[in-house]
Amino acid sequence: MIRCLLVDDEPWALELLTSYISRLPSLQLVAATTKPLEALSLAVPAKTDLIFLDIQMPELNGLQFMQAIDQRCKVIITSAYTEYAVAGFENNVTDYLLKPISFERFCKAIQKAGSQLAAPEPPPVASHIFVKTDNKLVKVDFEEILYLEGARDYVFIHTVKDKLVTLDSLRNFEDILPSSRFVRIHKSFIAGIDKIDAVEKSRVVIGENFLPIGESHKQAFLAAINKSRGS
Repeated sequence: MIRCLLVDDEPWALELLTSYISRLPSLQLVAATTKPLEALSLAVPAKTDLIFLDIQMPELNGLQFMQAIDQRCKVIITSAYTEYAVAGFENNVTDYLLKPISFERFCKAIQKAGSQLAAPEPPPVASHIFVKTDNKLVKVDFEEILYLEGARDYVFIHTVKDKLVTLDSLRNFEDILPSSRFVRIHKSFIAGIDKIDAVEKSRVVIGENFLPIGESHKQAFLAAINKSRGS
């Protein structure tokens, strides 16, 4: 089953692709949205395998979207214009579909995506994420993140430079951030493993900050620490 995400600012284009997906039992529609910024939280391997992505969108164009997800999912571009093809393939897109898209051409693109997903290449090692804050996308390097703090519908990202706040969930960040570098230590905290200065009985120390270790996360946290010690 290939999990598909549709991102296009034209509702008719979403309706067409939704109808095509419904005709193929090997496909599952995760979401169809006209808002690319909202789609970013779904563009993670735990939720989506393949993204059908328009290029010309007012909120965030397709090329910016691909840079933000950093090749975490396969992408098929859907566009009425040919001039973005070179830029698309430079970003390792699976295929480039010109609108209007026929069902036959759609199926060929799905076959290509299926082959790539069946025998995936080693995923690129990501070094950063893009976070929406103050109506803009801000690049945050993993190396600079100390810890993340969840507070209701918001996440505070504490870095070596400052603190960012974004409307998101800690669970989404847990899916996105590499487990080799970050670990959930509490329902409200994710810590950068290499930023931990000390581990006490029920808390970790990062600089001058003391973060609690939740009982439900303690075993996984200690396993991550032990693995880090052995690497």
